[in-house]
Amino acid sequence: MGHYIVKFYKTLRNDTGHEFETCQGSVETLAVDRTEATVFAKHQFREAGHLSDWSQHADRVEVLEADFPS
Repeated sequence: MGHYIVKFYKTLRNDTGHEFETCQGSVETLAVDRTEATVFAKHQFREAGHLSDWSQHADRVEVLEADFPS
């Protein structure tokens, strides 16, 4: 099993119309691979935010392998 950190990002626009990306949250998990980590993290993110779909608050995910829990 590997240790993964999955970060959720949303692209927003400021008042001048310039886009910027902000991290909406992260989930740490143990998983067999990146795919399993992503599936688990999306579920956790959705549950934590009381959302019907994780993409209501994020546009993309980034999966990072971690050597140890943070």
